[in-house]
Amino acid sequence: MNGLAHALRPLSDEQPGAALLRLLLAPVVSVLALLGCAFAYQEPFVDRYVGLAVVAFAVTLQVFGQIPLGREESHQKLELESPGHKVALQWLAVVGILVVLGLLTGLAADYSRRLVLCWFAVTPFALQGARLIACQLLARFRLSTGRLPVIVGAGRLGETLAERMLGDPCIGGIAGFFDDRHEPRLRIGAPGRLGGLDDVAPYVKRNHVCAVYIALPVTTDERIQRLVAELRDTTASIYFVPDVLPFDTIQGRVAQIGGMPLIAVLETPFYGVNAVLKRTTDLVVAGTALALLWPVMLLIAAAVKLSSPGPALFRQRRYGLDGEEFQVFKFRTMTCCEDGVKVEQARKDDARITRIGYWLRRLSLDELPQLLNVMGGSMSVVGPRPHAVAHNEQYRRLIQGYMLRHKVKPGITGWAQVNGLRGETASVDRMRRRIEHDLEYLRHWSLVLDLRILVRTALVVLRDPNAY
Repeated sequence: MNGLAHALRPLSDEQPGAALLRLLLAPVVSVLALLGCAFAYQEPFVDRYVGLAVVAFAVTLQVFGQIPLGREESHQKLELESPGHKVALQWLAVVGILVVLGLLTGLAADYSRRLVLCWFAVTPFALQGARLIACQLLARFRLSTGRLPVIVGAGRLGETLAERMLGDPCIGGIAGFFDDRHEPRLRIGAPGRLGGLDDVAPYVKRNHVCAVYIALPVTTDERIQRLVAELRDTTASIYFVPDVLPFDTIQGRVAQIGGMPLIAVLETPFYGVNAVLKRTTDLVVAGTALALLWPVMLLIAAAVKLSSPGPALFRQRRYGLDGEEFQVFKFRTMTCCEDGVKVEQARKDDARITRIGYWLRRLSLDELPQLLNVMGGSMSVVGPRPHAVAHNEQYRRLIQGYMLRHKVKPGITGWAQVNGLRGETASVDRMRRRIEHDLEYLRHWSLVLDLRILVRTALVVLRDPNAY
C-alpha cells in the first residue's frame, strides 16, 4: 500500500490553498520567529537580519518541503519520528546548514548571539504549534463547506484511497462511494455507497462536489468515457487514481514527458534539488572530517604499514551508483587483500585479522579512507553499504530487488548498519533483511533521516557487538 501513498502524494492537496499552506507554513513561521526574537531583544531588523531571513526562508522551504498536517502514514515499515519529533529534527538540520553557511562566509559574528540562540530554541515550538493550529483550521473549514469529494469505485483501490483521505485534514473526509455493485466490500468506517456510475454526475451537480476520484481501471470502457464526458458539465476536479498497489514502489511520483503523464514506480530520491542538496551535504561533512582527522589517518596508515606486511590502504572493487564498478578505499585490517571471483567475508575471531586491524574494525576507523571516495563522488556519507563485486553477483540471484539499492551512491554508513545489520552476513536471510532496510532508506530519504543515521552511527560504533 505504500506505493499508493507515494504515487498519490501530489493529489492529496486537491485544494491549492491547502497545498500552499503546507509548503509555506514552515518557512513563514521561521521568519516570523526571527522577527519576534528581534523585537524581544530590541534589535533593529536591519539589512543583515533581512538577509538572514531570506536565507532561512529558502533553506527551511527545501528541508521541510510540504509539512505534514495530518497523521503520518502508519503503514510505513521505517520507524520514523512522530510529527513533533520530525519537525524538531528538520529544524535542527536547518540550524546546521545556517551555522555552516555563517562560518564559511564569515558572517556569523555579525549577529547577536543571544538573539540567534533564542531563535534556534523557540522556532521548533512555534512550528509545532502552527502545525497543530493549521490542522484544526483546515479540518473545520473543509467540513463547514460541505463540499466533500467522492470516490468512484469501491474496490481495494478505492478503499485504500479512502483510508488515506480520512486521515488527511486537507481533504476533510469523503461524501461517499459510487459503484455499480450494490454491496461494495467496505471494511472501514467511511460513508457508504451513494449510487452507481450513472448517478455520479447528477450528484456532483446537485451537491457542488469539489472533486471526483476515479478508482477504476483506466480502460476504453464506455462507462468511464461516458462518466468523464458527463462530469465535464460540472465544476468538479477529476482525478484518476493509478492502481499501483501490486507494486512495491520506491520514490513513486508523477512526471511528464512532452505533456504525457507518467507514474514513476522505481526512482532514485536524488533528482533535481535533492541531488544538489545531497552532494553539498556530502562535500561539507566529508571535507570537514578530512580537515579534522587527517593527522589521525596518517598515524593509522603508519601503524598498519609497520605492524604487518602489506600496503596501508586496501582497495577492492565494489558496485556503486547504477551498478558501475569503483574502487573503495579502506585501511588494511587483514593479512590478505581479496578481490577476485570469490571473496570470503570476515568472521568473528577471524585469524586473518591483524592485531591493530581488530581495533580499527571495532571502532570503524578502517572506513576513514572512504571519505576520499565521498570527495571523489563515487560514494556518499550515508547510503547502502557497498558490497564486494563477488558478493553482489552472488546475492543478486538470490534476493529479489537486490540491485535496486544501486539507485543511489553507496555510503560509509547506512540505515541497515544502525539497525543491527553491521558485519558478516552469514545467511541469505540476514542479507535479505539488510536489503530491506536499504530499500526503506530509498523510499523515505530526507536530510533529517541522514542526520539521524549519522548520530546513531556514533552510538553504534561504541557498543555494536557485530563489529569485528
